[in-house]
Amino acid sequence: MEGKKIVELVTEALEDIKAVDVQVIDVKGLSNVTDYMVIASGTSRRHVKALAEGVLVELKSKGLQPKGTEGADAADWVLVDMGDVVVHVMMPDTRAFYDLEKLWQPLSDDEPQDGTE
Repeated sequence: MEGKKIVELVTEALEDIKAVDVQVIDVKGLSNVTDYMVIASGTSRRHVKALAEGVLVELKSKGLQPKGTEGADAADWVLVDMGDVVVHVMMPDTRAFYDLEKLWQPLSDDEPQDGTE
């Protein structure tokens, strides 16, 4: 199944379980590991875990198996690796600290490429 369809399944599953601030980032050309990142927040560690489990149930119901999952025990940041799509379900404070959306956004033409201002 292609990445865009997996993204649709993932975002639907996250929205069904009331994920907060679901964002999809197209990282094709920025990463050689994956094509899309889906980032969402939960309202508690239990919610984060339920969101990740909901994604897994939905994907497995379509015959898709994850390459791996990380973080389900602590449930502060759960990662579900589907190859072309990597799902990050995080507590809001963890999400704010790592700020993956900013990290993976493409640089605009007027931003310095070497980290200088």
